[in-house]
Amino acid sequence: MDIERLNKRHSMENDMYYKVGFGLSSRLLSFRNGVFSLEIVIGKKWCKDYNSTAIELAHVWKKTHDELSYAIACKVFIVDPNSFEYKKDLIKSGIKPGYDARKGVIFNKDTR
Repeated sequence: MDIERLNKRHSMENDMYYKVGFGLSSRLLSFRNGVFSLEIVIGKKWCKDYNSTAIELAHVWKKTHDELSYAIACKVFIVDPNSFEYKKDLIKSGIKPGYDARKGVIFNKDTR
């Protein structure tokens, strides 16, 4: 599986809605043993909590990419630049700040 190709496709097809509308972005980090990992950066306009965010974006990724349709779970790593002002500067300069939350989503067998 080509993760970079998936990230580019997701960015063009799905992520634009979240980036423009809510300042929220996500990218696939890995996919191993039926579990994929996502990194989510939360923007100011986004008002949902970390749990809701993790569930929503994990399902968006799984439902919109056939390569992930048989995944059994998703690890979600959340960066919230709103929690500390310096994180915005780090992200703009290309430095990855530490994660503010780590969440897990286990998919129901019927969600393909």
